[in-house]
Amino acid sequence: MSAKSSKLQAIEVRLEVEDLLHEYVQCIDDDDLESWAELFIDDCEYRVIPRENADAGLPAAIIACEGKGMLLDRVIAHREANVYPAHYTRHLVSNTRVLSIENDVIHAQSNYAVLQTRSDGETFIYNAGRYVDEIVRVGEDLRYRKKLCIFALEA
Repeated sequence: MSAKSSKLQAIEVRLEVEDLLHEYVQCIDDDDLESWAELFIDDCEYRVIPRENADAGLPAAIIACEGKGMLLDRVIAHREANVYPAHYTRHLVSNTRVLSIENDVIHAQSNYAVLQTRSDGETFIYNAGRYVDEIVRVGEDLRYRKKLCIFALEA
């Protein structure tokens, strides 16, 4: 494989990863959480972790789901048990990088910020951090095998 061909293949993979990431955040922003869960394989891992814990190698997460079944349980809990003031979110994602591809697993990382707008029109930064992903191909599509959402508690 030529260097140019290899470079084009790397760009194609990054674009596919970005498409998956954009679909992921669009599902959240559009409150289509049932479709959000379908972006993961059945035997997945999803964790929302404070940066301090991730940096120290500590496993404590504010959300920890093992398997798509637990993701779907979170969706049901969100729909039926959680009560939040009316708001809308928009994710901004940047600097997506494919770090490596090993044994058909794509290792990628992106930065994110979540803006939240309340019903009174006030908009603020709700959360910011980085996504650390392990992605696999399922047929023609990419799906998350592991997704870590590592966020900063304080700026």
